[in-house]
Parts: sequence; structure tokens; C-alpha cells
Amino acid sequence: MTQYHQEEDILQEASGGEFERTPVPQSKLKGWKSFIGMYAGEHAAGTEFMIGPLFLTAGVSAFDLIIGLLIGNLLAVLSWRFLTAEIAVKNRLTLYFQLEKICGKKLVTGYNLANGILFCFLAGSMITVSATAVGIPFDMPMPKLDDTLPNGMTWVIIVIIIGAVISVIAARGYDTVTKAANWMSPVIVLAFVTCGIVALGQLGVDSFSDFWNIWGDGGEPFPGQTKFTFWHVVIWSWFANGAMHIGMSDLSVFRFAKKAKAGWATAAGMYVGHYMAWIAAALLYAVYLKSPEAQAFLSTNSAPPVAPGPMAYNAIGVFGIIAVVLAGWTTANPTIYRAGLAFQAILPKLSTAKVTILAGSIATIAGLFPAFAMKLLGFVALYGFILAPFGAIIVFEHFFHKKAGIIKNYAEVANLSFNKSVFWAWAISFGVFYFISIQFDVFLSFVTLPAWLLCGILFLVLSKYSQKQ
Repeated sequence: MTQYHQEEDILQEASGGEFERTPVPQSKLKGWKSFIGMYAGEHAAGTEFMIGPLFLTAGVSAFDLIIGLLIGNLLAVLSWRFLTAEIAVKNRLTLYFQLEKICGKKLVTGYNLANGILFCFLAGSMITVSATAVGIPFDMPMPKLDDTLPNGMTWVIIVIIIGAVISVIAARGYDTVTKAANWMSPVIVLAFVTCGIVALGQLGVDSFSDFWNIWGDGGEPFPGQTKFTFWHVVIWSWFANGAMHIGMSDLSVFRFAKKAKAGWATAAGMYVGHYMAWIAAALLYAVYLKSPEAQAFLSTNSAPPVAPGPMAYNAIGVFGIIAVVLAGWTTANPTIYRAGLAFQAILPKLSTAKVTILAGSIATIAGLFPAFAMKLLGFVALYGFILAPFGAIIVFEHFFHKKAGIIKNYAEVANLSFNKSVFWAWAISFGVFYFISIQFDVFLSFVTLPAWLLCGILFLVLSKYSQKQ
């Protein structure tokens, strides 16, 4: 063994095996195939079984859905490629360690806590999705669209078992997460395609006009749901993963990439998952809405349940149950892994495996409450709005620190534990645009980009002033 490889092994051992506080060494870099598998698996997954039907509950039209998703997902891919991957391969650090260098340890602790908890809630919603499939053989009552609390002991037991299995897989590290995604993603993609084809047959679709008429010109949203227009679909689908791309969370993923071009691999997730799979899942729900059960809900002006397990089972039988379970796993696995990294930055003395088990436990508790899954459109919008502006700090520093005349990684250089420039940039941008959203009833995704831009600009201005002092 050469001295170079000995040093690499020492670095890996010192960082818990996942390089949380050191750059990823050259020998550990991965090719684009690893990222295609991971993104296809993560984004043709459990969230898709929920989001597709929720678009129908929001009363979208055919044009808004099909063209809006086409544009919104392209914007997301471009954000990953030219922002996230570009910065990741330059520094090869996790989001959390990169922020610590800029913000200081005390400030980033608060961010890491919020980030980790929000990731756990997202993973919890995917455990909920898997539970709707596992519960079918046990004749378990499915959660309704307006349910908040667990609906029985069977539900609780199933969620706990699924959460435990997912947590153990995530705790085994990045390699295990990507291997699981690579193995599961072809099965899930095949299931989505099959579900879509079967649902078209069940709906009696013989032409493109029949397909178009499923959504038609849109309609009124279900009770308690927000009405989605073309721009809702475009902006929401762009920022559905805003925390990951413009929010820079996927620095933790793309630090393993050999080149920034690996960022194009996200297209596998966006157009297989966030396009084809969302539409296929919406078709499954369209079939369900024609059932006597759904019509009974609608006749009383109540929202019918959105239960991915029974919908997939109705289309493709046992294979549908398996697909929904695996789909929940492939989203929850990398999400719990990311949450574990966030908690590891707060608790550096604990191993990655232990903090990932902690994250998995929180996600499992969240999974007990169906509200996180049933209100996924609104939750994802809030989650991106809170976290994305912190990514602007990294982006604006990386690309503009020389032009602005500020010192890069200032907290590390000046030995600061709390960079006030970062805090006030985020607090002002968050406060201004959250107020606008509440006061004028503006959908949160519409103010995510303005908040992100304002946060980045304020960071440069405040840093320039404070560093001169």
C-alpha cells in the first residue's frame, strides 16, 4: 500500500468513513452511473405516488401539468448542473462543513438542526407511503387526505417496522444507499410505466385527446387544497427540490463526482420521476376517483383519500405493493442519510451510523402522522423556502467573493463562531418574503427565488461592511 493510499485510509477513518470534515480524496470519486441510479431511484420514488394525485386534487389542467412540468424540471436540472455540481467538485465538502467555514459553528448548528429535522419529516412522509402498501394484506384503514393522527395500532406497528429497516440501510453509509438505489430504481420505474399503461386502459383512453381530457381545462381544487395554475406547476416543480439544488444540500452528494458534468444525471430523476412518474401516479388516482368509494366522498363535498398502496395494487396487483414499498425506501434512504450528516455536524463525536439511526428514529415518528404526506405540496414549498436561501450564501461567495472584495470562508479565517452577516442576510430575506406570502396570500414557492437572491446580495453587502470594520 502506498503512502498516498495510507493517508486516504487515515482520513476516511478519522472522518467516520464518510469524509464529513475532509475533502473526498481522488480514489473515492464516482462516475456518472452512480448518480443516475441514485437520482432515478430517489426521484422515481415514494413522493411521486403522492405528488401525482395531489396535482389532481389541486385542479390542474392538462396543459398546465404536461408543459408546466416539462419547463419546471428543466430549470431544476440546470440548477443542479451549473450551481450545485459546479461548486461541489471544486471544494468536495459536505454542505454542513462548507457552511461552518462561512457561518461559524454556532450559527450553522441552528441550520443543521432545522435541516436535519425537515429532512426527517420528508423521509417520514415516505415511510407513510410505504405503509399504505404494507397495510393492504392486513385490511388496514387507509389515511384520508385530511387525517393528521395515526388511525390505529396496525398503522403504528407497520410504520415502526418500515422505519427501522430503512434506518439500518441508511446507517450503512453512502455506498449502501447508492447500491440500494441502483438495485431498486429499475423495478420502480418499470412499475410506474406499467401502472400508467394499465390506468390508461382502465380509463378507456384510445387517443391523445382522450388522455388530454382526463385533466381537460382543470377544475376547482378539492376541499382544503390550493388551486394550481400553469405557473404554480412550473415554479413548484422547479423548487420541489430547491433545498437540494439552489439550497446546496446536494453538495454532500456531488462531492463524490469526478466532474461537474455528473450534474446532468439529475435529469434521470426529473424526467423519469418528476415527469413520467407524477403523470402515471395521477392516472392511478384518476381511476380511483371514478370508483363508488371516491364518488361517495365527493358527493358529501369531502376529499377522497390518497393512498398509493391501494391505487398501485388496483392497477398491477402484488407488484404494485412491492413497488410502493421500494419507492418509499429509495426516497427515505438518501433523505435520512442527509439528515444524519446534518446531525453529525452538531454531534461530531458520534459516528455517522449512530446519528443516522437517530435521524431514522425521528423520521419514523414523523411517519406515524399522515399529515406530512397528505399536505406534501405545501410542506415541500415551505421546506424549500426555509432552507434554499442558505444555499445562496455559498453560491454568491463562491462566484462573487473576489468581485465583492470579501474574504472567502470568513468565519474560519477570522475564527468566528457566529457570522452576523449570514444571519441577518437570511433573517431579513426570510422575514420580508414570508410576510409578503402571508399578507398577500402568495404561494410560498413564488417567493423562494426572490428570497434566495436577496439573501445572496445582502450577504455580500453585509460581509463587505463587517469585514472592513
